[in-house]
Amino acid sequence: MKNELLAPRTGLIAAFAMAAALVTATPAGATTAGATASATTASATTTAAARPRNGTILFDRISGGRGVLKIKNGLRTDGVVILVRGKTKAISIYVRAKSTASIKDVRDGTYRLYFTTGYGYSKSQHRFTRSASYQRFNDRLRYYTTATASRIYTLTLHPVRGGNAGTRHVNPKDFPA
Repeated sequence: MKNELLAPRTGLIAAFAMAAALVTATPAGATTAGATASATTASATTTAAARPRNGTILFDRISGGRGVLKIKNGLRTDGVVILVRGKTKAISIYVRAKSTASIKDVRDGTYRLYFTTGYGYSKSQHRFTRSASYQRFNDRLRYYTTATASRIYTLTLHPVRGGNAGTRHVNPKDFPA
């Protein structure tokens, strides 16, 4: 059964889907190629170590539920997806470029989704340091479970033909870092 939330939009859009079973997603791994010069090797190692692995949970205050959020990032840039419940940041996950990641234990509730994309993620600043974009989905996600079913949403960070969720830009000062 497909959620018919919005008519197709231009720009970054997402496709939401519901299902009654748990989704399993294998996070895509990445390898770092070695460099030829010793100075370059040290720089490449430092950069690679700073980039979180795909599917890394960066912040978690809501685990323990049965809801699932599957994120597909078809962009050339890495992304961070943040679920906000009320005015409080609930969970955030790092999704590398051209990868898929999942949050498999979302508690029941209503969440607003924010995401940022870019290069050079800083764990201490909770932001990308280059080419950062900050956005929010227009619709909220409502998770609820029953004895036999749980809510699963699939969203994409890249444009999807026939997608049904709009986004809007967010001022970086208003972004939940």
